[in-house]
Amino acid sequence: MFSFLKNKPDPSADANPPAGWRERLFGGLARTRAHLGGRVKTLFSRGKVDAELLEELEELLLTADVGMEAARYLLENLKARAKAKKLDDAASIQAALAAAFVDLLAPLEAPLDTATHNPYIIMLAGVNGAGKTTSIGKLAKYFQSQGKSVLLAAGDTFRAAAREQLLAWGERNQVTVVAQESGDPAAVIFDAIHAARARKIDIVLADTAGRLPNQQNLMEEIAKVRRVIQKAEADGPHEVLLVLDANIGQNALQQVKAFDAAIGVSGLVLTKLDGTAKGGVIAAIARQCPKPIRFIGVGEGIDDLRPFVARDFVEALFA
Repeated sequence: MFSFLKNKPDPSADANPPAGWRERLFGGLARTRAHLGGRVKTLFSRGKVDAELLEELEELLLTADVGMEAARYLLENLKARAKAKKLDDAASIQAALAAAFVDLLAPLEAPLDTATHNPYIIMLAGVNGAGKTTSIGKLAKYFQSQGKSVLLAAGDTFRAAAREQLLAWGERNQVTVVAQESGDPAAVIFDAIHAARARKIDIVLADTAGRLPNQQNLMEEIAKVRRVIQKAEADGPHEVLLVLDANIGQNALQQVKAFDAAIGVSGLVLTKLDGTAKGGVIAAIARQCPKPIRFIGVGEGIDDLRPFVARDFVEALFA
């Protein structure tokens, strides 16, 4: 079965964040900010960067899932800034820590450039429950806001609810959906790419079934999906996005490494940051397995998935 819905991109729209995005970002990171930013202010109220403060700060960073390597980087950076600038008040010490965070996260800030290919094929992967299918619906809305036409490929043929969910997103966004009631997921995506080319669609968002990294047969299957995409489009997929649930903390690192080995992850989507106090995992990713964070999600609304901006993220942590 194929389901086709008419595209209605808005050519007058631009890629600027929707009104209220900054407020939603700050609200979405409230739990992490309360856990990290609030306690940092108390620590820094002494106005002195000494061994005791650094030890307590390290413990605090680790409980926010920043990870040991990133924590040590931030502590060394803060110590160097404090010594060089003779920092002796809470505000300047906190500003120095925030600057160190920005320096660490800035390399992950790399928005997608979808103008390089037509259609631009984005393959999405992730474990069950990470928010992959929902993210596809939100991405469709985001790309439409840029005036792009979008096609959704329902490559999760194992879970009927996933197909129905994607069809619902297609109807909501008025975008084309290619789906089959059963069959080979690679074949669905292969057909979707040909349909997109025939219809001169700008963006193809290809869903895949959720799987755990230790399910070897399923990891081999998703590698096959990637190979089939290359048969339909020699230089595709142009982006392989791994969707990560921020609630899983340090386990995210293992997911990045495993999926990268199987399918060559080129970017990340970090979801559900509003549901965790451990948003510091972004720092761990930056230090241990750096991949561009293309989008972050801070809520359930259709506009609550936006490109990652390091400075905005850090400001929301320490506001």
